[in-house]
Amino acid sequence: MFEVTGTLLAILFVIAVLIIAAVGWYLFMKARYRTVPSNEALIVTGPNLGDETKETNIYKDDQGRYMKVIRGGGHRLKLFQTGTRVSLKSFQLQISTPKVYTLEGVGIYGEAVATVKVADDLDGIVKYAEQFLGKDQKDIEHEISEVLNSNLRAILSKMTVEQINKDRESFNEQVREIAQDQLNRMGFKITSLGLSDLRDDENYLENLGRPQIARVKKEAEIAESENRRETEIQQAKDNETISNEQYKREMNIADSRKEKDLKDARILAQTEKENAAARAAGELEEEERRLEVERQRLEIREQEKQNELKLRQLERENDVQLEKQQVEVRRQQAEADYYTQTKDAEAKAEARMAEGKAEAEVIRKKSMAEAEAIERRAKAMAEHKDVIILEKLIEIMPEFAKAVSDSMSNVESIRILDGGSGDQLKSLPNTVTGTMAKLQESMGQMTGFDLENFLGNLSNSEEAEFSEVEETEEQNQESPGDESDGYNDNHDDSDNVK
Repeated sequence: MFEVTGTLLAILFVIAVLIIAAVGWYLFMKARYRTVPSNEALIVTGPNLGDETKETNIYKDDQGRYMKVIRGGGHRLKLFQTGTRVSLKSFQLQISTPKVYTLEGVGIYGEAVATVKVADDLDGIVKYAEQFLGKDQKDIEHEISEVLNSNLRAILSKMTVEQINKDRESFNEQVREIAQDQLNRMGFKITSLGLSDLRDDENYLENLGRPQIARVKKEAEIAESENRRETEIQQAKDNETISNEQYKREMNIADSRKEKDLKDARILAQTEKENAAARAAGELEEEERRLEVERQRLEIREQEKQNELKLRQLERENDVQLEKQQVEVRRQQAEADYYTQTKDAEAKAEARMAEGKAEAEVIRKKSMAEAEAIERRAKAMAEHKDVIILEKLIEIMPEFAKAVSDSMSNVESIRILDGGSGDQLKSLPNTVTGTMAKLQESMGQMTGFDLENFLGNLSNSEEAEFSEVEETEEQNQESPGDESDGYNDNHDDSDNVK
């Protein structure tokens, strides 16, 4: 059992190894296989390229180095061989020469366009590979342009301007032959080359054709003049023929016009006659239509008037109905307003009556209070007139004193002229006292109240009362038993004094 299992494992291992080896070999062969399109060439280098005597695409140089060139199809690279692709596409070069002097010493500038590609043969591809493989395309184009430019200048210097300008094809062929010999050694082939422009600084090329242009222009003017003369002669003949033909045609036209006018006149008369009949019939028919239209218009107006009358009647009925409704609404509104105003007036009257009663009561009480106050004031005035007047005078005395002092305070300084005795200085207080005395007289004149007399009477009454009190006290001391009576008398007297 174990031997069979080991054998199966060994077989499976061998199969897996073979599969891996086959896949690896396939990938290796695929990686080594190169496909070359028709516009490219494959340069193969390395060992075992083949026998150069049997294969025409194998190149061997003088030093024994081999190179194989594959054009189109596929190729499998052997071990240690490498393959490099080379493009066989053509490219175009613009060539411009500096100033070159021709065979006759005329300075000209030439411009040419050349199309170049790698040579198709084995020798050309090999030479290209040896010199330019790995170089940048711009560097390659520059080198080829320099070669073509030098050959273009060489051919320009060997020919005259007339030869170059007259036979450009020959010029292009000479340049191609000389340049191709050099490009063969570089591995390139000229596909096409042509002179695109030729110019100079002295207008030599422009003047070169002026004689020919003048001659051709002269011949053209002569031919044009002869042609014009022959044309005018022929034109005169043609005009004469045309005039004759035109006269005949005009005569024929006049005859035809005459016949036509007569025919038109007959037709016009007939036409006018028919038109008159038609117009009469038309006018009659038009009048009938107009009358019919007028009748219809009158009927329409009558119908419109009837409709308008009906509409006005309906509007009048609507207005009457609307007016009745508005009258009813106004009546109801008036009744409501009358009721509201009546209630408002009653409420305002009641409120005004209550307010009047309250105001009357207040006024009555206020009047009674004022009357009582006036009555008490009158009694007080009657009983204590002098005392009240004295109080008022005492109240206004500071105002009089202030008036006197204000008049004195406005005086900034007082100068007293004294002979040295001092009498004038002593008279200053007397002046103030005199002013106050005069003020007392003025008050008496204004109020009719003699303050000095009133004060004297008041002082005498107080002295009399004081003497009466002293007498009473002496009597009380003499009669102690009558102490209470004396007390009552004194009390009454004091009240009277008060």
